[in-house]
Amino acid sequence: MPSHRMPSEADVISTVEFNHTGELLATGDKGGRVVIFQREPESKNTPHSQGEYDVYSTFQSHEPEFDYLKSLEIEEKINKIKWLPQQNAAHSLLSTNDKTIKLWKITERDKRPEGYNLKDEEGKLKDLSTVTSLQVPVLKPMDLMVEVSPRRIFANGHTYHINSISVNSDCETYMSADDLRINLWHLAITDRSFNIVDIKPANMEDLTEVITASEFHPHHCNLFVYSSSKGSLRLCDMRAAALCDKHSKLFEEPEDPSNRSFFSEIISSVSDVKFSHSGRYMLTRDYLTVKVWDLNMEARPIETYQVHDYLRSKLCSLYESDCIFDKFECAWNGSDSVIMTGAYNNFFRMFDRNTKRDVTLEASRESSKPRAVLKPRRVCVGGKRRRDDISVDSLDFTKKILHTAWHPAENIIAIAATNNLYIFQDKVNSDMH
Repeated sequence: MPSHRMPSEADVISTVEFNHTGELLATGDKGGRVVIFQREPESKNTPHSQGEYDVYSTFQSHEPEFDYLKSLEIEEKINKIKWLPQQNAAHSLLSTNDKTIKLWKITERDKRPEGYNLKDEEGKLKDLSTVTSLQVPVLKPMDLMVEVSPRRIFANGHTYHINSISVNSDCETYMSADDLRINLWHLAITDRSFNIVDIKPANMEDLTEVITASEFHPHHCNLFVYSSSKGSLRLCDMRAAALCDKHSKLFEEPEDPSNRSFFSEIISSVSDVKFSHSGRYMLTRDYLTVKVWDLNMEARPIETYQVHDYLRSKLCSLYESDCIFDKFECAWNGSDSVIMTGAYNNFFRMFDRNTKRDVTLEASRESSKPRAVLKPRRVCVGGKRRRDDISVDSLDFTKKILHTAWHPAENIIAIAATNNLYIFQDKVNSDMH
């Protein structure tokens, strides 16, 4: 669904998230807006063609603010969106910028009451002396209206920039993480949160690592994981202690001394961590690889996939252009058998854990025409070049796919490429090609 105008900075998509059924898809952008897409129901004529996603609602979630105490501008950019499990006809989601988390309720109205006794058609109160008979108000159908209302605002919980939020499986609490602290909130209480991780040293000069992402376990409400800029994962158990500074498990891969370089620490920083749907594994993304970790094995990942190993020789120029600090996300498919993550040149990568096959695909105008088939792409590093191969030197590093999402049950993926949202669907089979 690409838009065809010149992208302004405010239109750049900064997060993508399916709800628990996959019927709704939310995106947030740098302009503080949230756009919700809804999947159209199957049409009766073609029962096997699943509906497209159409815009359902758009609203301004955050506005730019100014912190007068610190003389800092607070951007309106939406860092993360998380849907709450649906409890009734309404939908709810959390959205956050660097400092403030908001809970939004999305409801539908397709009927309106008519025939009030004490109000006229415009809603003004009638003169009571003119009311001589009573009638029962009735509900009349009207055009569908989607109403979005802010239910709660969770502010003042973070000194540093919020990088992730995660809803607990107890459906009552959620956590928010910034560079140095993780807070636990109750969804009904906005004026206080409970600090569960604090890695801030007494002297900030002793600071050696920051928190980069965190997530609750999908089934055990006491477990959560957080990743760090040093490439480690810490699994914490809230039953063990109120303040989880002492982790239960530390997942870390020993560094290969032969690969040691000036960039080692930067490229080992974990930019995203996701529990598998089963809860048995964790998926992490660093600059060059995605790794799958087994919760029962801390010493090393059980699988490592190279996302774009051809960039290893280009780290110097990527450092100079600041690209080396790009934060790519990763995603599991519904059955935890395929993983997906983004790359440069509007490429995204998929790895099949069972067959060990991998593919590079491109999100582009050409590939987004209806019923277009995605062609695998190849990047070549010098030497022989096949037709359609792309050389490393011609990759466009301004076109990067940082944010991706996978439908919780079906082979439908959402890819954010700058200001365009691409939705691809596997119509044929459940294989990733």
